[in-house]
Amino acid sequence: MEWAFSIIHASQLRRPKMRFDWRSRFLAAAIHLGCSLVVAALAAGLVFTLWYPWPYRIVSGGTELFALLVSVDVVLGPLITFAVFDARKPPGPLKRDLLVVVVLQLGGLMYGLHTTFIARPVVLALEGDRFRATTAVDVAEAELPEAPEPLRRLPLDGPRTVRAIVPAEGDAKFDAIQLGLAGIDVGMRPKLWREWDAQGRSEALARAKPLALLVARQRSRTAALEDSLARAGRPVDSMVYLPLIARRTDWIVLLDARTGDLAGFAPLDGF
Repeated sequence: MEWAFSIIHASQLRRPKMRFDWRSRFLAAAIHLGCSLVVAALAAGLVFTLWYPWPYRIVSGGTELFALLVSVDVVLGPLITFAVFDARKPPGPLKRDLLVVVVLQLGGLMYGLHTTFIARPVVLALEGDRFRATTAVDVAEAELPEAPEPLRRLPLDGPRTVRAIVPAEGDAKFDAIQLGLAGIDVGMRPKLWREWDAQGRSEALARAKPLALLVARQRSRTAALEDSLARAGRPVDSMVYLPLIARRTDWIVLLDARTGDLAGFAPLDGF
């Protein structure tokens, strides 16, 4: 921060004293804003590279959540600096005031990142005839010790694809129905997760529908849809789809029609 004080005080010495020094306040706020934007850019790299890779930044609301929490923090810090900065203050009290502003701003940023972290998608679960993007906060964590060993830890680098067992009969089915009514679906229950394997691909293919039929019903080929198909890197006729349930439900999961491998995502309503 010493360099910032030097710049501002130098500009103050080059002109007469003013009752309310707009120039030095604007300069201090501008320096603070620049530093805040750099920190926000680093935080965005963490959030959108690891926690919310494409398309989860869209379907799980990562972009809106991060923008809301961080933009408020980035704007308020410089505004408070503009309000409290006064080059006529002694250096000690001035530095103390600005330090308090920075500490409060960093505290707000940490809170925003924590909120974004616990809302991150951790599992893409096949639930019969659909996929569900399950967030960390929605996982029934009490069941994590009962999950297969590789699935007992929630990932930090984007969702892991799993197959969720849908109980077909007995007490397990009754419990699943009761928990479902309480908002805890099978894709949120680690004890029902299984690693994504040949059986999962087979089950997905058995319930999937041809993508070409859905695309044909799309009245306008939007840029987002074209981008999704380009990302898939496969002809439309070679893919099938299943609906995706997330914070936004008008997306689908694309699968290779021959192997059942995940091929991508597209902004279409699969229901």
